[in-house]
Order: sequence, then C-alpha cells, then structure tokens
Amino acid sequence: MREELLEAVCRIAREAGELIMPWFHAPDLQARRKSDRSQVTEADEAAERLILERLAALAPDIPVVAEESVAAGRVPKVGDASFWLVDPLDGTKEFIRKIPEFTVNIALIEQRRPVLGAVYLPASGELYAGRQDGGAFVEDSGGRHAIRTRRFPASGITVTVSRTYGAGRDIDRFLARYDVARQIDAGSSLKFCLIARGEADVYPRYGGSNEWDTAAGHAVLAAAGGSVREINDGPELLYGKARFSNPWFIAWGGS
Repeated sequence: MREELLEAVCRIAREAGELIMPWFHAPDLQARRKSDRSQVTEADEAAERLILERLAALAPDIPVVAEESVAAGRVPKVGDASFWLVDPLDGTKEFIRKIPEFTVNIALIEQRRPVLGAVYLPASGELYAGRQDGGAFVEDSGGRHAIRTRRFPASGITVTVSRTYGAGRDIDRFLARYDVARQIDAGSSLKFCLIARGEADVYPRYGGSNEWDTAAGHAVLAAAGGSVREINDGPELLYGKARFSNPWFIAWGGS
C-alpha cells in the first residue's frame, strides 16, 4: 500500500512542480506578506490547490495540513491519526530571488512519524523520495537510483546549513565539536536530501520552522538511514505538535 501511495505522491509533486515553473520564469513575479510576515506568491497557492485536489482523490479519508491552508485558518484536527503534511513551495525566498533550490514537499504522517515523503526540485527535475522499510531514491536525468547516508568521513564532515539560519553563536558552538571539512549553504528541504544521498553529513537547525517545512525531507532522510532529533541529543522529531511548530533540531546522516 505504501509503495503505491509513494508513487502517487511522486506524480503529484511533479505535477505541482510543473505548475510552478512559469511563475519562476516570469520577470514580474509578485509576492505579498502573510500575517506571520513570511512571503507567499500565486505559485504557492496554485500548487497547493492542485496538491489538495489530488490528495483528496487519492486518499479521501486522510486529512491534509498544508501551509497556505493553515495560514488561512483551515486547520484539521489530527492528533495521533494519519495525516498529510504539505508545503507546496518550500523556499519561497529562493523562488522569488530566482535561486533554483525551491521544492515541493509532500509527506504522510502515521503515529506522529513521517512514513513516506517526496521532495521535488522543479528547476532541476530532481525528485527525492522514500518510505519506511522501503528505502530512499532519487530520480534525475540518469533515471532512478537508490540513495543512502554515508559514514562520517575521516577527513571531516560536510555540514549543510540554511541561508537564513546558518550563522550565529549557536551554530558556531555546534560546529566547534566537529572536524568540519566543508559547509554547504542551501535553501528549502534540499538540505535533508543532500544528507540522504551522502553528499553532506549533518544539518543543524537553530531557528524556527514548521512541520510542513521538514516532514517530507525527514521522511526521505529516515528512509535513507538518517535521523532527525531535537537539539542536545534530544528525542526524535515528531509531528502533530501544537501549532505544527518545530523545536530546534539536528538532521544526521552517519549510517
């Protein structure tokens, strides 16, 4: 069942990505501020409408928590039940600035854990996906390939950080514990995927985030052998929390 669901989710993510791209190429893309001061575009809203329609047809009994719907006050009660988490356009800042690292994120949560998810990069055509007990893969111009986290290299780890939250004393203190060979600044949920495919080793997030920002990337990373935990060796990052807000966390490879 999960295998078929994941394939369907991958198709939906690709379809939403294709819908987004004309706005990305438009010279006069307009954005506005939501009540939380984050930015939103017509592309975010159009992609979410498509994803909601497709998920309703795919699994009508599973509620959907989606970024723009939540911003508009449409918030289903989920508790411990299964639900979808959707970010139709993660990395809106990059999207507006014409940086091709924005993603479409769709994840299924069961018992507060992400059991499958897809992360699609419309600008490159790369699709990352994974499911619990089924492994993770990437689809690109070379086809579909299994991916797996790597062991920490003896030559030093590669850290990937957010452009927005990638600096400051908390990050510096964290990095001081490790032999860091390289740092990759990246937008959106791509950071989880870099760890999942063995190109990076850790992603420290000392800054606010919402569950729809992380769930799909978390699902891919977990399927590839990684984990996401609250800071200071805290518990596994779970979903369905109050206001769907995440604490600070660390995403780990190191399989």
